[in-house]
Amino acid sequence: MKAVMKYAMFVLIFLAVITSLRPTVTYANTGEATPEVQITEWQISPGTDDEGKTPPAEGWITVKGNEAAPVLPKGTTSLWLKIELPAITESHAGLLVDKAYAQNVIVYVDGKGIYETTRDHSYDVNRFVIPVEHSTDKTLYVYLYNETGNIGVTGLVLGDYEKLYRTMLLKELDNIILGAAFIFIAALMFICMIFLKKVQVAGWKSLSLIILSIGFMLIFYSPFLYTVNDKYGLIYATGFDLSSNLFLPALFFFMETLFGRGKYSLIRIFKYYALYSVLLSSIGLFLNILTDNAFYSLYYSISTVMFALGVVGGSLILIGILVVYSFKKQKEAFILSAGLGFFILFTVADIIQYYSQSKNYEFVYWKWGIVCFVFSLVVMLGRQIVISFEKVVTYSRQLEIYNNELQRSEKMDIISQLAASVAHEVRNPLQVTRGFLQLLEEKSNSNKEKNYMLLAINELDRASEIITDFLTFAKPQLEHVTVLNIANEFKHIGTILIPLANLQGGQLKLNVPENLQIQGNSSKFKQAFINMIKNSIEALNGDGEIEINGYMDENRVIICIKDNGEGMTENELAKLGEPYYSNKTKGTGLGLMVTFSIIEVMQGEIEFKSSKGVGTEVVVTFPAA
Repeated sequence: MKAVMKYAMFVLIFLAVITSLRPTVTYANTGEATPEVQITEWQISPGTDDEGKTPPAEGWITVKGNEAAPVLPKGTTSLWLKIELPAITESHAGLLVDKAYAQNVIVYVDGKGIYETTRDHSYDVNRFVIPVEHSTDKTLYVYLYNETGNIGVTGLVLGDYEKLYRTMLLKELDNIILGAAFIFIAALMFICMIFLKKVQVAGWKSLSLIILSIGFMLIFYSPFLYTVNDKYGLIYATGFDLSSNLFLPALFFFMETLFGRGKYSLIRIFKYYALYSVLLSSIGLFLNILTDNAFYSLYYSISTVMFALGVVGGSLILIGILVVYSFKKQKEAFILSAGLGFFILFTVADIIQYYSQSKNYEFVYWKWGIVCFVFSLVVMLGRQIVISFEKVVTYSRQLEIYNNELQRSEKMDIISQLAASVAHEVRNPLQVTRGFLQLLEEKSNSNKEKNYMLLAINELDRASEIITDFLTFAKPQLEHVTVLNIANEFKHIGTILIPLANLQGGQLKLNVPENLQIQGNSSKFKQAFINMIKNSIEALNGDGEIEINGYMDENRVIICIKDNGEGMTENELAKLGEPYYSNKTKGTGLGLMVTFSIIEVMQGEIEFKSSKGVGTEVVVTFPAA
C-alpha cells in the first residue's frame, strides 16, 4: 500500500519537473520563431542487411502523408526513409517525428548519425524531435527496424525546436495525469478497506484492482515515459503487460461480487480462465525476459490470443448479463449499461476518426470512455454498500420487533396456560362464597355487618371480573361470528359509557356512519372497546372530550378513539398490552391485554399514539365485511 502511494506521488512530482524542462540542445535567440511546416511527402526503401549503416542508392518509393502507405513485402523488418527538407534559414529549427513505429531508430544527416535509440522490449512507438541546422538544401535519412514488421512514420513537422519539443512532451501528458489519478484513487480505496465490513471487502478490493490496472496501463502505454527516459523501457513494457493481465481477473471478480456466479456459473468459469491466463502469461513474460526475448514471438502470440479470447468472451457474457438483468429492471444493470455505452460511444468516435483520416489518427477519446466505465463501477459498488447497510438496519429493526413479539408471546402463553388451569377452579368457590354472603347480609340486623357483607361481595365480584378476563384471554376464539354494524354496536356502548363520562366531567362524541360493517362477535367487540374507552375516560381527570370516529379506507374499516387526557410517554406506550402493566393504582393490567387478544382474533390491527399532557389516540383497523 505504501509503495503504491509513494509511486503515485513520485509520478506527480515527476510530471511537475518534466513539464518545466527544456531540451538539452540550445540555440541563440534571434527573436523570430520558425514557422511550422507539415512534411507531406517522403520516400521509403524496404529491407537492407547492413544494420542501418548505409542508405540504398536506388529503389526508393514515394509516400504521401495524406494517402495510404504502400504495402511492404512480407517479412520486412527494416525500412529506410529519405526526407527532403525545405530550405531552412533559422538556426533553431527542428523536425518532429510524431510517431515512428520501430524498435530501433537511427537518423542520419550529411552521413552523420544525429539520433539513435535501440530497444530490447516490444514497445515500438517512438516520438522524438531532431535538431536541424540552417541550410538551403538538406536530405535526412531515417533507418527503422522492428522484428514484428510494424514499420513506418506519421506526423512529420518542421518548426521551432523548443516549441516542438514542448508539444511532444505535453501531447501525452494527459494520459500520465489520468493514469496517476487512477492509481491515487486506487491507493485511497485500498486504505479505506481498513474501515469496511468483511462482506464489503471483496467488491471494494476487486474494484480497486480494476482502477489500479487501468491507471498503470494508461501510464505505461503512453510514449511519454519512453520519450523522456527510454533507458527503462523494458520496465515500462513489462509493467504494461502485468497491469493488462491484472485487469480481466479483477473485472470478473467484481462482476461475481455484484451478480453472483451467473447462469451455468459462466462468470465464475471466465474468472478462473482469466486467473489461469494471468498465471501463464506472467510465467511466459518472465521466461522471455530471462532469455533475452528469445521466445518473444511465441509469448506474444499466445498471450495475445488468450487475452483476446478473454476480452471477447467476457464482453459477450457482460452484454448477456446486462440484457437479462435489464429486463428484470435492476438498477445496477442500467448503471453498468450506461458506463459501457459511453465507453463504446467514445471508442466508435475514435474508430470513425481513424478511418476518416487514412489511419493516421491517434486514438484520444477512448480514455474518457474508460473514465465513464470506471465511474459506473464505482456507482454500482456504492449502491451495493448502501443497500447492504440498509438491509442490516432493516434486519436489526425486524429482529428487535421479533424479539419483543417473542417475549410478549411467551408471557401471553404462560398467562393463557395459567388462566385455563386455574380460572374455572377459582370461580366456583367464589360464587358459592358470594351466595352465602348474600344470605348472611339479608339475615343480618346490624347495619355495620351489612356494610361488611356488601364490601366482601363487591370484592368477590371484582375478583370474578378478573377471572373472566383471564378466561377471555385464555380462550379468545370467537363464537357466534356475525356481520356487525359498527354504528349499532357503538350505540350500545354509548348507552353504557356516556353516563360514566358525564359523571367524570367529560364528554363522549360518536361519529360513526351506518355503512360500516365487519365480521366478529358482538359481545367481544363491545368488551374490547369498552376497555379502551374506559381508559380514555379515566385519563381525562375531570373536564375533557373523547371523540370516536369511524370511516372506510379502501377495504378496511378504521375506528379512531381520541382523547385530550393526560397522555403517555414513549416508554409507557411501548409497554401497553403487557401482562400486569397498568397506569392505574387499582388496575390489573389485564384489560388491554384482553383487548389486544380480541382484536387480533378478529383479524384487526391496533395502534396507539400519545404525547404526555396532550392526549392519546387509538386507531383500530378491521377488514370490511
